[in-house]
Amino acid sequence: MNLSTAASTVANQFVEVDGRRLAYRVIGAGTPLVLCLRFRGTMDDWDPAFLDGLAARHFRVHVFDYSGLGWSTGQPSYDPAALAKDIIDLIGALGLGRVVLGGWSIGGVAAQLVWLQAPQLLSHLVLIATTPPGPLVKTGEPLFYELAARDNDFEDFVSLFFEPSSASSREAAQRSAERIARRSEGRCPPVPFAWAAQFLGDGPRNPMFPLPVALDALKQTQTPVLHLGGDHDIVFPVENWYALNRALPTLQLLTLPSTGHGPQSQYPEASAAHIAAFVESS
Repeated sequence: MNLSTAASTVANQFVEVDGRRLAYRVIGAGTPLVLCLRFRGTMDDWDPAFLDGLAARHFRVHVFDYSGLGWSTGQPSYDPAALAKDIIDLIGALGLGRVVLGGWSIGGVAAQLVWLQAPQLLSHLVLIATTPPGPLVKTGEPLFYELAARDNDFEDFVSLFFEPSSASSREAAQRSAERIARRSEGRCPPVPFAWAAQFLGDGPRNPMFPLPVALDALKQTQTPVLHLGGDHDIVFPVENWYALNRALPTLQLLTLPSTGHGPQSQYPEASAAHIAAFVESS
């Protein structure tokens, strides 16, 4: 891939919208795809191999920083409604038209809110390691709340996004961490963990996404929905999607083995290929 468009070297760009500046990057050319970040994430926390894999499959991939985080200005918040406003404003400001909308973790909650509020903006909904709306059959693990509230080392990275008991997953975590660290120019300021911790709460909740209207809408939608998960997600267990798989008419489920809350980081090429096949076939 050309260095000017590769995920680890592509330039930061900015757009002014509604009194703030949103930072974004664009990788590749083709079908517009907007990806929404996880808790405490910045643009640099997407695995470059995953983004480049999507670009190689003819997506024009847009990643961005939420208001007040990373390189974006404005009032920071992890209220999903505020994150959804960032997404809607970015799509409009960039004139993207209808997009494939993807969201990882809390970004997946925000993406579902965008789909609920402005379904005309998206053709497909790609959810990565996130929660469905409504009551859950399995809650996350207290370990996540411990790790998410502190500064993280490599072992925390493994526990959060991979499978610590698997040697192959640990090796994948090392490769992913090296790829993520590769960018040398224009790296985003990290999200302060002490500030972010105030949004966590004391531990797992049920439901995590308490909006019954969203679940009702998913049961009626014609929008194709893909959930890509890991088989041991300590934040949003994938079992909650399988509990709904006969209730949601367009839902496709893909669960990758021996991984956690970052399946697209452990399996970047496979994840990109599955997303491309999902969009092409639906």
